[in-house]
Amino acid sequence: MARLAQTAGLTDVQSEILATVRQFVDKEVIPRAQELEHSDTYPTDIVEGMKEMGLFGLTIPEEYGGLGESLLTYALVVEEIARGWMSVSGVINTHFIVAHMIKQHGTPEQKQHFLPRMATGEVRGSFSMSEPDLGSDVAAIKTRAKKTDEGYVIDGSKMWLTNGGSSNLIALLVKTDEGAEKAHQNLTTFLVEKPEGFGEVAPGLTIPGKIDKMGYKGVDTTEAVFDGYKIGADKVLGEAPGKGFAYMMDGVEVGRVNVAARACGIAIRAFELAVEYAQQRKTFGKAIAEHQAVAFKLAEMATKVEAAHLMMVNAARLKDSGERNDVEAGMAKLIASEYCAEVTQDSFRIHGGYGYSKEYEIERLMREAPFLLIGEGTSEIQKTIISRGLLREYKSRN
Repeated sequence: MARLAQTAGLTDVQSEILATVRQFVDKEVIPRAQELEHSDTYPTDIVEGMKEMGLFGLTIPEEYGGLGESLLTYALVVEEIARGWMSVSGVINTHFIVAHMIKQHGTPEQKQHFLPRMATGEVRGSFSMSEPDLGSDVAAIKTRAKKTDEGYVIDGSKMWLTNGGSSNLIALLVKTDEGAEKAHQNLTTFLVEKPEGFGEVAPGLTIPGKIDKMGYKGVDTTEAVFDGYKIGADKVLGEAPGKGFAYMMDGVEVGRVNVAARACGIAIRAFELAVEYAQQRKTFGKAIAEHQAVAFKLAEMATKVEAAHLMMVNAARLKDSGERNDVEAGMAKLIASEYCAEVTQDSFRIHGGYGYSKEYEIERLMREAPFLLIGEGTSEIQKTIISRGLLREYKSRN
């Protein structure tokens, strides 16, 4: 067992789950990641394996057929999977977020309708908040749902849907006319059921082809275009129009812990590759790990991995306890994503010219790590969240 990124206080069940996932990653994911990533191929067999293990129902309550595990367990599982290939963790990330939102905010009917099938992986979720011109100003969403006698009609374009084509359920944030003065109180989350695939998958809903990306291959990232798409009022999450922003932000807090976990997973793998290579590669008659410049770099990398892991675990445990964790989740996401980029680049440097070759795994990690700097909000957004929380907590009495 590796020394780094160990978590104290886990139950026997948690330890068994993580050991099983690590074995699966070592046997089924790492040996195939390079080939699948380079060909941009969806990891169908790996996804089927995760279904059989029950990972799609990891956090879904047992009464709905899930394992009923905590956010901490979920985060540690994601860390293990991302260590193997970040794209595989992307397959389950948005699914977990949508399941969490339904579990926390859905009506009894919505929970019964979706959660049992989400637990088996029959229904897989995607998460849609961003738009082509939106950026970080969520309240400026333009996609609109107009109320009719039969329900709602949705028009507009959404962007950056992870699993947009491979999912069959979208948690969709749009603008509705609630008459509220605050813009975010006019936002509503819909649960959009759709067939898998691309093109016009349903009347009024088109999922264009996959967006070609620098990294994060295999998993599909898409747009979603709504043009007169009709949906019933019973598909409003919680049957609560105007509360979509709050529900989405709850999901995003889970997502930020997830991104931190993915960053930890990539950083762990980058360190593993570097420390192994540094002991094999020789210059001037000895392994490069024995040169002080490389040895010190390994020490710095390991320290960053450990610090990021501890902050991620803390944020997950806070959320599990029911406490507000926006600041801690923001801190974890900030430091884990930044350290991930640094550790990955250091591993790349240690590999020298070989790191630039597609034959070496570090080349793939170099293209994957930057995504985590922007996923679930850039570092600047995290700093905004953190500073606002701190100023609220340490408000001056003057």
